[in-house]
Amino acid sequence: MTDLARPQRKPEEEAGEGHWLDITIALVAVGVLFYVWLSHPGIEVPVAVAIGVVTVVLSFKRPAVPCVLFVIFSFLRVHEAFPSLTPWRIPQLLAQLSLVVMCWHLLISRSLKPFWTRELSLFAGFFALATLGILTSTSWESSYNQWSDVFLKIAIMALLLTWVTRTPGDFHLVARLLTVGGTAVALVAIYNKLNGIGLVEGTRVTIGRATGSVLGDPNDLALALLFPLSFAGALVIGRVNVFDRVLGLAGSGTILLGILATQSRGGLLGLAAVCAVLASRLIRSKVFMVTIGVVAVLGLFSVADISDRSSGGAGQGIDESSQGRLIAWHTAWNMAVGHPLTGVGISNFAANYWEYTPEWDGKAHAVHSSWFGILAETGFPGLFVFSALLISTALTSWR
Repeated sequence: MTDLARPQRKPEEEAGEGHWLDITIALVAVGVLFYVWLSHPGIEVPVAVAIGVVTVVLSFKRPAVPCVLFVIFSFLRVHEAFPSLTPWRIPQLLAQLSLVVMCWHLLISRSLKPFWTRELSLFAGFFALATLGILTSTSWESSYNQWSDVFLKIAIMALLLTWVTRTPGDFHLVARLLTVGGTAVALVAIYNKLNGIGLVEGTRVTIGRATGSVLGDPNDLALALLFPLSFAGALVIGRVNVFDRVLGLAGSGTILLGILATQSRGGLLGLAAVCAVLASRLIRSKVFMVTIGVVAVLGLFSVADISDRSSGGAGQGIDESSQGRLIAWHTAWNMAVGHPLTGVGISNFAANYWEYTPEWDGKAHAVHSSWFGILAETGFPGLFVFSALLISTALTSWR
């Protein structure tokens, strides 16, 4: 009787209340934005807020978005290539957004189902070895700082990326975003080359060298650009639409020029490897492909003007750059022999260089090899597990 006596609300009244609620929320949002804009005049605030809102909404719909963007900003150092982005702390914001989104999809909506693979087990094993190495490292403070600031984030994002890239559309998204990010960084490299900004040895391009950016080393810049080049090339030869094809062509050409501007021999070898994998999808004859590859490498070597480098040029025999690498690799081997089970600890290669190098010239040098770096800092078990991880991943990709 109570329910029958209660006046029934009309649908129009409920819709009207919802309408006024939407208006109120919109007015409050506009008021807050206007207040912030008054204290920070300029176009940056409204544009940043608009991009941020779109990113947040899109992230909850497609959790791969914040994770991939975090990888792009962290690996390609986009905010260092464009210093105006640095105050916004975009990598930190993307990391926090990724965790929030993952908690929502894993714990609340349960739209994502976590799983485990052999590759993740190997990665977990390598992570455990590197973590245990902190206890026996020659400088545990340096190792812990590197572990907490970099290595732990890599481990978390590797796990999240494995779970959020679930559909072909997610992989298309990865290719598009990485191509755009790589193209943006390559454009800065080309601009620096044309204007003589931050050049090493007078000819080799860098980015953010004055501010201590990772991209301030030509070899590291070339390595960073090789990653998006692979995805841009995939858009060129893959079964994609016209927009993706054009994006891939534009990105491939721009990133290629950026790599050539670094005059990195390792970059050219990596470029040859990427092109060989892509060409294997189009060229059936292995002999023909190898012939084209050799000619292409020689052509790129000439176009990059590596013979005119201050170090590593032609006619120098084992040049200073090559000799320095051999000494650094020998040093890494000595570290591994001295600490065979755990290595000297992550981020401790430079600190131990003087003690293990066969030729001390008064300063520490970079190892210039991921393999020898892992061997020196995590020991023989770390190198073994890392190699097994790469082999297992390669076999899975091949299948």
